[in-house]
Amino acid sequence: MIGPGGTIGILGGGQLGWMISLEAQRMGYRTVVLDPSADCSASRIADKLLVASFDNETRCRELASKSDVVTLEFERVSHRIYEELEKEFTVHPPSYALLVIQDRVSQRVFIKANNVPQPEFSLISSARELDSASKEVGFPAILKVARGGYDGKNQARVTNIAELKAAWEGFGKERAILERLVNFQKEISVVLARTVEGEVRAFPVAENEHRDHILFLTVAPARVWASVQERAIEIATTLAHALNYVGVMAVEMFVEGDDVLVNEIAPRVHNSGHYTFGACATSQFEQHIRAVCGAPLGDVSMHGPAAMLNLLGDVWENGEPQWEKMFAEFPSARLFLYGKEANSARRKMGHVTFTGHESADAAAEAALRAYDILKG
Repeated sequence: MIGPGGTIGILGGGQLGWMISLEAQRMGYRTVVLDPSADCSASRIADKLLVASFDNETRCRELASKSDVVTLEFERVSHRIYEELEKEFTVHPPSYALLVIQDRVSQRVFIKANNVPQPEFSLISSARELDSASKEVGFPAILKVARGGYDGKNQARVTNIAELKAAWEGFGKERAILERLVNFQKEISVVLARTVEGEVRAFPVAENEHRDHILFLTVAPARVWASVQERAIEIATTLAHALNYVGVMAVEMFVEGDDVLVNEIAPRVHNSGHYTFGACATSQFEQHIRAVCGAPLGDVSMHGPAAMLNLLGDVWENGEPQWEKMFAEFPSARLFLYGKEANSARRKMGHVTFTGHESADAAAEAALRAYDILKG
């Protein structure tokens, strides 16, 4: 076990790296963070910040040499460099997980190989495959570029072959997948941690609402049948074991009728797990530290229902948000601001968690009411 006093190297200094560093510091660990931006969120708290791109092998090796364990908050790092670090240093999660998850095609093939349910899909790597893919998957469908997409980027909804061709050409004719558009009733996610020894603990299943492809609201526990929650955790656990994963990971899923279908896997702490910071005995960030440092995993039980409201740049469109009014109406609200200077309507600037409510419905209502208050 890497005990308190040890150093954790984090590839990525965004809000996730900041919150990992917050919990690490509280627990007595030191952090070294590498990020391209000198004013990244984690720069305010990391013991050392290395300013460099994620494909700068020299600086990545410097990070590893100063750390007892290397982890990441951002999956779009160089797999080649990450794999090289793994040969010489302690690195969690494993490079294999990064290899699988960074590419949508390899991720879908991996999920299929493990007999886990997911939307029907077809690979598109050339123009001649457009027609066969559309016949295999049908319309409406979602075209997703194999690499580099998140928060709805590099993907498009298509309803016929002409739209599919135009979208694929618009994406530069890059390798992609076509997925069946799922008529889901709920979007849910499982955030879990796995140790080197294979112990797994999953947080209560979360229910997610996206707006314009970006997470807007998370409610926990998810308002779905217990059987759906159990199936979701079973699926996520299967994937964690198959990846030989170490650390916290998230699996986003669709609930379609009685089926639970995997949307995508995230090899890191996750936006939909922010509610654990205050609503659970152990936050996802502390749990990640425990897992990668070889400590026993913490208690994942909830104190009660909770909701998490993402604060995007649009909350500032009418000026400074009405913090005083929000706190006055919801004294138990916990505000997290990421210290970002530049603002845009779609940028994640912070979040608020709401606890102390009798039900998930009540927590969700509080979050939605707070959103209106903050926007004035």
